[in-house]
Amino acid sequence: MTDTATTVALDEVLSRAAAAATEFAAVDPRERARALVAVADRIDAAADELIATAMTETGLGEPRLRGEVRRTTWQLRLFAEVIAEGGYLDARIDEADADYVIGPRPDLRRVNAPVGPVLVFAASNFPFAFSVAGGDTAAALAAGNPVIVKSHQGHPALSRATAAIVVDALTEAGMPSGTFALIEGRDNGIAALNDERVRAGAFTGSTHAGRMLADIAAARPTPIPFYGELGSVNPVFVTEAALAENAAGIAAGYVTSVSGSAGQLCTKPGFLFVPSAQALVGPIVSAAEDIAEHRSLTVPITRGYQERRETLLGADGVDAVVPGSVRTDDDGYGWATPTFVVTTVAALASGGEDLLEEAFGPLSVIVEYDDADALPELAQRLFPGNLTATVHTAAGEESAELANLTAALAGIAGRVIFNGWPTGVSVTAAMQHGGPYPAATVDSTSVGTAAIGRFLRPVAYQNAPQSVLPPALRDDNPWGVPQSRRGAGLSGQWGSLSGRY
Repeated sequence: MTDTATTVALDEVLSRAAAAATEFAAVDPRERARALVAVADRIDAAADELIATAMTETGLGEPRLRGEVRRTTWQLRLFAEVIAEGGYLDARIDEADADYVIGPRPDLRRVNAPVGPVLVFAASNFPFAFSVAGGDTAAALAAGNPVIVKSHQGHPALSRATAAIVVDALTEAGMPSGTFALIEGRDNGIAALNDERVRAGAFTGSTHAGRMLADIAAARPTPIPFYGELGSVNPVFVTEAALAENAAGIAAGYVTSVSGSAGQLCTKPGFLFVPSAQALVGPIVSAAEDIAEHRSLTVPITRGYQERRETLLGADGVDAVVPGSVRTDDDGYGWATPTFVVTTVAALASGGEDLLEEAFGPLSVIVEYDDADALPELAQRLFPGNLTATVHTAAGEESAELANLTAALAGIAGRVIFNGWPTGVSVTAAMQHGGPYPAATVDSTSVGTAAIGRFLRPVAYQNAPQSVLPPALRDDNPWGVPQSRRGAGLSGQWGSLSGRY
């Protein structure tokens, strides 16, 4: 395809999405819900074929991919439930009140509205759950926005097959033409992000690429929100009592979490802080011996991991516990076994980015600490933004040091985990998958039902006739959504309600 033909095709995609925006926003949420379920059903029906394609393109195993398909389709069904219920619209009605204590109040009605066409950049490491029909797509469609997905070059055939299913399912469900489209290529992605018809962006990937795209979104004549999930090292802290109580269990869980999917997970624990590594070395070595080599997702990921691993293994004050290995095939893909190294707090602090940067692959750093009281300050200084932070404690352990550490970790991570491991992200209402920069460009969530809020904007109507109000704000409430209504004559009671203070 020539550059001119590509430009014409992209312009058509953007024009159709912009044309569909108003019509799709006006679709009854229950109809949108049925459309999301239709997409899920079609993906499930094609799962065998899709998984075979994914295995070839990504090197991921069938059990992992089957689980990911299940997560993807049930994620769509979960969003269907949320929008059918309607609470996400947050419909608020303040009735006109001539006696309002601050001054006469007009009739005010506020509701969440779709932002408009959303551009989603698919991820490499979750070819279903964070790709064409993944979480960002599900959230944006649920909110009532047309979606344009820029496919990831790591699984192009799978992306095309999935996109065809999504388009067919939405069309058969009666959704407007232009509600969903797939584009390919870096230049098309950047051009779409710069286009005024795109009203929000979402991304999962590297810090470098995500920050570049976020800067483009912010530098537009009309800046748009850009929700990027970037880098995270997900530090884990083990108390002295926990190490004494469960060293073998912690070692086994650690190796499993680091090596799963060849460490190509945004929640992989990159650092494990322990009062002494001696009790863990034997169990870690033993557990790592059972981990077979695993292929990297892409050739660039192979190169990046090789460079990062060589830097760590050659750094001052760093010793290999399990050296691991990386071999490359004729196509440039890497096949890795896990690498574990050990260092000290002093070496980690003095090593700077050479030691602190994320390693996207099966590598993790064990850090020996001497002073538990220093861990809160250390965590805040070395790890300012993460998706997760984890604490392992002994049964019933409580202390001021633990409370201080927990408070510090809540300031640097979106999810604080106790006695578990950060890999494995539950798709549910209370999940938070985001965090302070560089974990994310905006500290919101890309997983769970709260993710829908990223692609909505509040609009208020003052003294508007019933006939022009959105359905969610009308007195007859044709969509049947929850409405928070505040009647007249209540403001004089402020501050005197029994039992409220």
